[in-house]
Amino acid sequence: MKQVVQNYKSGELAVLDVPVPGCKPGGVLVRTAYSLISTGTELMKVSEAGMSMLGKARSRPDQVAKVMQSVATNGVPATYRKVMGKLDSYTPLGYSLCGVVEQVGAGVDDVKAGDLVACAGNEHALHAELNWVPKNLYTPVPDGLAPRHAAFGTVGSIAMQGVRQGEPQLGEVALVIGLGLIGQLVVQLLTAAGVRVVGADPDPTRCELAERLGAAACGDPASTAVEAAVAELTDGHGVDQVFLAAGGGSNQPVELAARLARDRGRVVDIGKCRLDLPWNAYYEKELDVRFSRSYGPGRYDPAYELEGRDYPIGYVRWTERRNLACFLDLLARGSVDVEPLVSHVADFDDAVETYQSLKDGDLKAVAVLFRYPEQAEEQGESAAPEVSVPEVRRTGTTVAPVRSAKTPVRLAFVGAGNYATSMLLPHLAGREGVELSTVVTTTALSAANAQRKFGFAEATTDLDAVLGDKSIDAVFVVTRHSSHAELTRQALLAGKTVFVEKPLALSEDELAGVLAAVEESGNDRLQVGFNRRFAPLLQEARKRFGARTGPASLRYLVNAGKLQHGSWYLQQGAEGSRFAGEGGHFIDTASWLLDADPVSVYATAAPGNEDLQVVLRYPDGSTATISYVTTGAAGFPKETLDLIADGRVLRLDDFVRASVYSDGTVGRKQWVSSRLPKARDKGQNAELAAFIKAVRTGGPMPVPLESLVATTSATLAVRAGLAGGAPVTLARAR
Repeated sequence: MKQVVQNYKSGELAVLDVPVPGCKPGGVLVRTAYSLISTGTELMKVSEAGMSMLGKARSRPDQVAKVMQSVATNGVPATYRKVMGKLDSYTPLGYSLCGVVEQVGAGVDDVKAGDLVACAGNEHALHAELNWVPKNLYTPVPDGLAPRHAAFGTVGSIAMQGVRQGEPQLGEVALVIGLGLIGQLVVQLLTAAGVRVVGADPDPTRCELAERLGAAACGDPASTAVEAAVAELTDGHGVDQVFLAAGGGSNQPVELAARLARDRGRVVDIGKCRLDLPWNAYYEKELDVRFSRSYGPGRYDPAYELEGRDYPIGYVRWTERRNLACFLDLLARGSVDVEPLVSHVADFDDAVETYQSLKDGDLKAVAVLFRYPEQAEEQGESAAPEVSVPEVRRTGTTVAPVRSAKTPVRLAFVGAGNYATSMLLPHLAGREGVELSTVVTTTALSAANAQRKFGFAEATTDLDAVLGDKSIDAVFVVTRHSSHAELTRQALLAGKTVFVEKPLALSEDELAGVLAAVEESGNDRLQVGFNRRFAPLLQEARKRFGARTGPASLRYLVNAGKLQHGSWYLQQGAEGSRFAGEGGHFIDTASWLLDADPVSVYATAAPGNEDLQVVLRYPDGSTATISYVTTGAAGFPKETLDLIADGRVLRLDDFVRASVYSDGTVGRKQWVSSRLPKARDKGQNAELAAFIKAVRTGGPMPVPLESLVATTSATLAVRAGLAGGAPVTLARAR
């Protein structure tokens, strides 16, 4: 299928051939009939992409701050690769469309194939021939409403949410500053609500259009016409509400709002304009400044948008989906008319030329629609004092093929998110003896991006085709945590060697399912992405520390830091706790250094946050204490480790420096890494090299399966320990 994309680094716009998205549970696959260009938001994004790197940084200081934090945590090279990887990727455009339901996912019962729906979302209602849209981001189109008009649903919801924030009442007077697409819709919604409207915009054609659509008067904000109209309609008191629907860097809109609003009036920001509030003017009138967040309640909440959890109507009357349905109802009843806003309808194949004409100013438009071809395409917990560590059982002998040195190892990737593209694929692309065969994702564009950047031969959304391809030697599972176990199970049953990023499983049942697949297939060719044991600096430090004769004490401080709002790591109901997701890293590292698997786990948590203390006990009496904290200083190193035994101390400082101290001369330093490495090397490259070698030679996997299972069981036992408040024994299954 085709999709409109943009490279944010170069500014390139393209209509790209990408795989068809899969129809996941909780949503529908929609074939687009019309999609709407937001001449404000989208053109701003297109313009930003054409800026220099300095210009991009100046326009997004929030992103610059994130980059600086990443430099402090991960170092300059890793951050550079991550940032350049994001910039030099195709990103989608679009967020408002109307189309026909082509396929219905599990759990959806309010629409069926063939129904016409309006869809929202900058990750789901894209300028693409097919989109997967979750339940709360689509709504059925009322009978008789034209698809080209229903495509306005999302921008209509944005305007409607802004109007709701202003709380207009019958007979009031409102000022709308900025009469672009959103402003024109705000004018009509206010008029439908019984509010008299004055509009302000420097473009006389937009002022004339707003007056035709119901505004009492409109004019240039720099003239006296707007102020005179407000004085006449309000008897000199000022407007009840001001709606800022303008963009740009001028502070004129907020100054005009203060001048023309009544005492204790409401100012609602809908657009993205400069907000340098003149303190005296706003203070003296005690103006109520409000922000309108996109389509309405539910926006940016993954539980609502992705998991389909609606808000009770008794508590949240107007969610983003209910706003979408309400706007379509107003369109169907003729209370709002969007046809006069349609300046141009372009064929989807002409998308690049259309954007360029808008950017260059050759096409003057309030609203532009893309029209798509009509022909169809073939689609292809309670406390537990004891947790059992499952026994690894194999049927027969696992036989791994030995490959000729001249025959490349063919790899497939399931998932191509940030970790895969920044930490794994850069080490594999171009590696001698490795062929990146196929990348599989649920979203078409991410697969296309990975194919373009790393040289995959194919990109698809069809997992079964990959698992059934006998020429593929190994499958990398690099998806979200909740899917790891099931995808690993399927790949093992298909006879593939599997590399799965941590965690292997989020529950005992998931872990049991993976091991059942091993037993059923006889295929134990599995590696979990516990990369730290492969870090060259830690490997050298362990060698220098030498063998132990007595028990050891290990202390591991993980300064994890706070997650950004909206991170999918916070979706604990679906993706497990944060420690369940990455705690296996630290348990595996401790067990490798102590050369044993833990026999018990004790966990305690600080009240009110995610800080954990996890104590692991080992067969020889050694202990490992993992302090996993989110409340530390951002500038402090992320990982520090001390191993103490037999009069010796091994110290690791965030994979940047390591040292070994020995007894004898007090404070004598036996060994210290000779120089700072160019970057933090946490072992991904060495781990991948060991994995590829095992696949090529048919030799043992880099980490025994029994160890992977023990680490996973210990990680899962942390949850049981927190619930029970007592140590959890890790009993080996008989």
